[in-house]
Amino acid sequence: MSNRRRPTRDNNYRTRYLHSPVWFGRRDRWFIEEARRAITIRCALCLGAGSARNLELHHLDYRGVTQTPHGWIAHERHEDLTALHPRCHEYVHQLIERDRALSGFVSRRTASLQAITRLRAKIGRYIEALDQQ
Repeated sequence: MSNRRRPTRDNNYRTRYLHSPVWFGRRDRWFIEEARRAITIRCALCLGAGSARNLELHHLDYRGVTQTPHGWIAHERHEDLTALHPRCHEYVHQLIERDRALSGFVSRRTASLQAITRLRAKIGRYIEALDQQ
């Protein structure tokens, strides 16, 4: 098992699914559902407010994504997706790829949640240091 991103050219998920109408429909449904659940939709990392226009969705689990001979099926559970600002999303992926434990020895969900927690703690320490100046 690996949580590392595969090169784009060899990855149907990144080159096809994330550009498909099926994904955009699932993404839209996620934001509608989340708006009903929460007063404000926030980035899971920096906790900044956002919307479908400026947040991306990160998969905590791919089990709901299926490729068939007739196309893609998007049955990700709401809890299998989390919103991140594009830069925060990239930071999460970079940490997962750089950390041996996160990239290969734990589940995708665990790797993602641990990366977000570690990065959030780092942001908190940075803000504290700025406040002390």
